Amino acid sequence: MNKAELFFKSNEKSFQEVLKDVQEYISSKYAVVISKNKKTQEKQLKMYISKYLMDYNISVEEYTTEQLIEKLYAEMAEFSFLTPYLFSKDIEEININSWEDIKITFSNGDEVSPEEKFLSPGHALDVVRRLLQNSGMVLDYANPVVRGHIAGNIRITAFCPPVIDDEIGVVASIRLVNPKKLKIDDFVRLGTATEEMFNILADLSRYGISICVAGATTSGKTTLLDAILSTIPDDKRIYTIENNVREFNLIRRDKYGKITNSVVHTVTKESENPKEVVDQEKLLEYALTSNPDIIVVGEMKSAEAFAAQEAARTGHGVLSTVHSNSCEATYRRFITLCKQKYDMKDETLYTLVTEAFPIIVFTRRLEDKSRKIMEITECEILSNGDRKINTLYKYNVEDVIEVDGKKKVIGQFEKVNNISLGLQKRLLENGMQKSVLQKIVS
Repeated sequence: MNKAELFFKSNEKSFQEVLKDVQEYISSKYAVVISKNKKTQEKQLKMYISKYLMDYNISVEEYTTEQLIEKLYAEMAEFSFLTPYLFSKDIEEININSWEDIKITFSNGDEVSPEEKFLSPGHALDVVRRLLQNSGMVLDYANPVVRGHIAGNIRITAFCPPVIDDEIGVVASIRLVNPKKLKIDDFVRLGTATEEMFNILADLSRYGISICVAGATTSGKTTLLDAILSTIPDDKRIYTIENNVREFNLIRRDKYGKITNSVVHTVTKESENPKEVVDQEKLLEYALTSNPDIIVVGEMKSAEAFAAQEAARTGHGVLSTVHSNSCEATYRRFITLCKQKYDMKDETLYTLVTEAFPIIVFTRRLEDKSRKIMEITECEILSNGDRKINTLYKYNVEDVIEVDGKKKVIGQFEKVNNISLGLQKRLLENGMQKSVLQKIVS
């Protein structure tokens, strides 16, 4: 320990006390001169914090002076101990169950409880309110449940009293959307599926076959769809439609920064004025007049499902995701969503949606936190108009064991059927080479 730090020990306080004092000190003396430039602001604020600590001989047990300055700055200008997690490429989700119970989920499925925690229920609520400022949302007694986003690709849903207990402070789920772009090799390495399974999905999407990726929240639907779309050749025009926040980033550039592919990214627009609302359904209508080869609907949650199946049945390749609990249940989910647009007979809608989306991919997050493509199915349309659901690939769970105190799922992937003759014919008509098709069905 150096002499300066020994000197600071003469006036030791708790971190919470120091934070309160520093905030009052800076707000009363220096707030008006804080620069709007982020880098300059950081330098100024740390200088004022350092000056206060030195002037009043302040120290906090277990922190060096430098560590204390950094932590105080993070509390005042950033998002407390959450800051490094929020902007890490390896973090997927942050769940705040209470001010003292936080769970961090990593991209590889590991879940940990960090040593850090908030100082109090009020402190937790203050930090989450700061997070929500970016989306203009207010979390208080009158608005105790809100949803917003941070930095474009980070979603947050938060709750405060009175819908939760006062002693909890705040409850929040913070989702980092696509924090890390994964390639097909990464999925194979992680055991999500086999290379053969990914290759067939890439080939089907490239040659205009509509695909829906189904599964629960956090099952990896969007990440998988992003990986499939990354295989689309540069000469294909992709038009994406997303709800509020853009998750996909499909634009590719060469080493000189020039854009090499053809991508149009769009997002919905909310408004209190109904005439100013731009929803997914409206964006789908515009997509059809924008000469796309592939249309991507980020997630189907409502009446846009009807427009999506209409687009798919007009010859466009449509890729999307939906919440569902199996491949076969996905078509029933489609029917429910389409009925929000038109109250048609179930039999009629089933005929439409199975024609529109012949390929369904079902993903699941298993007990050991690993993600798997559990099944890929094709809906074959028979000569008499009947439908037959064929499983192309599936993952068979054989056992769940414990290794070093952690659960591990044991299983294997299996190829069950080839794509139907009808789909093979369609792929050839859409431009697939016969040699490529032969590899798929071999």
